[in-house]
Amino acid sequence: MELIKQNSTNQIIKSILIILLGSLLLTLSAKIKIPFYPVPMTMQTFVVLLLGISFGYKIALTTVGLYLIEGMLGLPVFSNTPERGIGMVYFTGPTMGYLIGFLSACFLSSFIKSKDSYLLIFTKLILSVSSIYLLGILWLGSLIGWDKPIIELGVKPFLLAEFFKIVLLTVIAKKIINLRKVI
Repeated sequence: MELIKQNSTNQIIKSILIILLGSLLLTLSAKIKIPFYPVPMTMQTFVVLLLGISFGYKIALTTVGLYLIEGMLGLPVFSNTPERGIGMVYFTGPTMGYLIGFLSACFLSSFIKSKDSYLLIFTKLILSVSSIYLLGILWLGSLIGWDKPIIELGVKPFLLAEFFKIVLLTVIAKKIINLRKVI
């Protein structure tokens, strides 16, 4: 009985550490800008998808949820903060839909399995990241008006970078899942 209690406590501590480190990794991925065309690339969406693949939807959703709460509370965790504001002012701005989309993306990416073919993994990742952009353009259109070129503003500049990140994740996904089984 004591051994079961100890294992349960260890698992809780391990989960908390993963969530905290995942939130830190998300923050770092938002702050580092990689020169890319046509806009600089951050690795946020990569990390969001990676969390789902690596730890499953419970840990991934909790991690992304913590990250979003940190940002809403005013910690400068989001990309372009504090330069463009912090807290709810930033969160409810043009990127809110994309940020909320992180939740759906990490959830969807958690359904990638090691037995999946590379084509299926690629497809699941495309669907996962598409949920970010769907929620992002829905919010952006509501915020700035549907008469604006929403796709050209909120999707098109990021497609090449997203393709790069999805290809990279497709290649390493099976290794990540197999590593998770060992840990």
